[in-house]
Amino acid sequence: MIAESDRYYADLYPAESNHLLAAESLLSANVSFFVARDAETICGFGAVVATPPWGEIKRMYVATSARRRGIGRDILLAIERRARELKLKLTQLRLETGVRQPEAIALYAAHGFMEIAPFGDYAPDPLSMFMEKSLD
Repeated sequence: MIAESDRYYADLYPAESNHLLAAESLLSANVSFFVARDAETICGFGAVVATPPWGEIKRMYVATSARRRGIGRDILLAIERRARELKLKLTQLRLETGVRQPEAIALYAAHGFMEIAPFGDYAPDPLSMFMEKSLD
């Protein structure tokens, strides 16, 4: 399904506007990776990368056939719970998403994320939107 998500994002954005976390990076000690299943079928996934003082949401994806069932919301809530549990002091959750994904933007906004300027190593990109939610 990671390859499926890579194709999905490649169809939406040029390579220079794709900021995907490499699959092998999901094994890093500072990454918590969540998988949503329907019985034995993987429906979606998402990760949080702990880089104090924030955690960055990466690799959020729900299979096209599983959308509109609340799976993205459930993954997002699991990520937020994990960020709050981490013993590292994470004060915000941040993310980069693409402007061609209005459903994702609406999901994040509905859960308290606000638009911010680029953060970390991100450069301004007209195809990117940067968002943040306080965990305090």
